[in-house]
Amino acid sequence: MQLDFAGQLILITGGAGDIGRAAAEGFLASGARKVMLLDAQAMPLETAVKELDATYPGHVTGEVADIADVPATRAVVRRVLAGEPAVDVLCNIAGVNRRKLALEVTEADWDYVLGVNLRGLFFITQEIGQRMVAQGRGAVVSAASVSSVRGHPRLAAYAASKGGVAQLTRVLAHEWAAHGVRVNAVAPGYLETGLTRAYLSDSAARETITSKIPLGRIGSAKDVVGAILFLASSLAAYITGEILFVDGGRTVD
Repeated sequence: MQLDFAGQLILITGGAGDIGRAAAEGFLASGARKVMLLDAQAMPLETAVKELDATYPGHVTGEVADIADVPATRAVVRRVLAGEPAVDVLCNIAGVNRRKLALEVTEADWDYVLGVNLRGLFFITQEIGQRMVAQGRGAVVSAASVSSVRGHPRLAAYAASKGGVAQLTRVLAHEWAAHGVRVNAVAPGYLETGLTRAYLSDSAARETITSKIPLGRIGSAKDVVGAILFLASSLAAYITGEILFVDGGRTVD
């Protein structure tokens, strides 16, 4: 048995970021017919599409969409999927953070983080979920976090959003199982990505975090791709409602 996405259409939010782009490459290398990247950042998205298309010509498209803007995102999704027979996989990778002590978090901070990480994620999943339920099959893989179960400081809004993603994953898995739609999530630990590079550039912070990881290193986007592809694939056909931690062992103690 092997990962095989031949003929499938994959939609990835946060597609220009480290994890989204790595996942896109993984799906393409595994035979995906088309990978659609959505991202709020136009220039990084253009770069990602151009570079992926150089290796997989004609199999990658990109659309600028801020999933916090639900009506606009719905319009983009409906336009790009018009005429497509099915959506096989939705990967919810888009995410943001504002690292602050809880007493310093403003309403704007809270709304920004949860607007993307939870509200935006829910409504694009609802949009794609309607199609998957109607077609009688599909797989959703969302990005949760170790912060969904650990009370790390300066992450009040982020942790709340990721805890919500984990619970939403379980609810949707239950509701959509009868329709042949599986819903799972990956929960990365500290990865070196655009969200964490500034924080991890502090040597003391990096050393502290690394000391708490049994495998002894900070992860990369590529470390989580295998878990994403597995949960999206037929190899995980009997798995739904699960949160798969990809954290170097961070949560074992």
